[in-house]
Amino acid sequence: MSIKKIKRQLETELREAEKRLQQLAEQLDERPEFGLGTGSTGSYTWEMALARRDSVAEEIETLQAALKRVNAGSYGQCENCGKQIDPERLEILPTTTLCPDCARTGPASVTSRSKANSQVMVGH
Repeated sequence: MSIKKIKRQLETELREAEKRLQQLAEQLDERPEFGLGTGSTGSYTWEMALARRDSVAEEIETLQAALKRVNAGSYGQCENCGKQIDPERLEILPTTTLCPDCARTGPASVTSRSKANSQVMVGH
């Protein structure tokens, strides 16, 4: 998939996520009564919308970050080791920032390697 197609896909997903976020915000405007012995199933629905809102907000941040990488020319480059991420992986996970090897090693290894790389860059 070309970078133009990926950018369009990311932009489309971003618009859809922004619409979902707006819809959730509208649902959350109507807060049901809470209290000891009061309330209804509306409170459960409201809390679920609140959780979904947080999830969609995170999705939007991830999509925006991917679009920034596209615009900066660094899209598809592993943020940990710097290797090019396989295009098939990017097609399936367009917001990924890690190659399969770095993703497999887990967050602790990624963080420690990133810190080590930044220390080497600064000369510490």
